[in-house]
Amino acid sequence: MGELSGVAIGVTAERRADDFIAALERYGADVRHAPTITIIPLDADPELRAGTEELLTSPVGFTAITTGAGFRGWLAAADGWGLRDRLLTALGESRIYARGPKAVGALRGAGLQESFSAASESNAELFGALAEAGIEGERVAVQLHGTPLPEHTSTLERAGARLVAVQPYRWYSPPDVTPVHGLIDAAIAGDLDALAFTSAPAAANFLTLARDHGRYDELLTALRGPVVCACVGPVTAAPLEEAGVRTRQPDRQRLGALVKLLVTTLKV
Repeated sequence: MGELSGVAIGVTAERRADDFIAALERYGADVRHAPTITIIPLDADPELRAGTEELLTSPVGFTAITTGAGFRGWLAAADGWGLRDRLLTALGESRIYARGPKAVGALRGAGLQESFSAASESNAELFGALAEAGIEGERVAVQLHGTPLPEHTSTLERAGARLVAVQPYRWYSPPDVTPVHGLIDAAIAGDLDALAFTSAPAAANFLTLARDHGRYDELLTALRGPVVCACVGPVTAAPLEEAGVRTRQPDRQRLGALVKLLVTTLKV
C-alpha cells in the first residue's frame, strides 16, 4: 500500500506525462490522464522554421531564453533543418538573458554563456531586466514557450526593440476532447482528490474546455472546494488563480517537487 493508495489525481499534461504518471503511481495513486493540449512537433512546425530563418537574416543584439526545454527543442529542430550551427553562432554574438537555472543549464550545455539570469525564475524579472538593458534600436530574439507573452514582449517594443519571436512547443486543443470532459465531470462529481498542472496553456485550456462543455461554473465550485489544484509553479498557476482558484505549488519549480507536494498534501 502506497501513501497515495485510494487517492485519485487528474493529470492534464501531454509532455513528460509518462514520467509524471509513473512517479504518482509508484506512491499508489489512481491517475486519470486527459491531456488538455496537443503540442505541434517542432521539426514539422513551419512557423518555428520561418522564425529561425528570419532571425538569421541579420545580427541579433540581445536574446531572451524563457525555458530550458524550449531552447533545447529549438536547437534540435534547427539541427534537423541544417541551421543549428548558424543559430548558435548568431545567439552567441548577442547578450543572452535567461529565465532561471534550467534555461542557464540548456544554454551552457550548448556552449553559450548568459549575461543575466532571473533569480526568481519569473518572466517579469527576465523581461524587466532586458527592457532596462539599453535595447532601443536593437534586434532582440525572444524564445517563447507554448504561448505568446504580449504583456512582456510589449515592454520590449515600448523600449524600442525590434523583436524576432520564436515559439517552440506551440499547442492546440486535442482533437478528441472527450477525455477532458470526463476529467471535468469527475472533478465536479467529487471523484477526484486533486488535479495537477505542469504548464499554463494546459491550465488555461482546461478552463476553456470546461466552458465549452457547459460546466465552467460547476468546475470552479469544485476547484474552490474539495479538489486540490497543484501547479508546478506560479506561471502555470496564473490562469487558475485569475479564475479565483487557490492553488498549491512546490518550493522548487520541478516535476519531482510537484510529486512530493501531492504526496505530502494527499497521503492517507
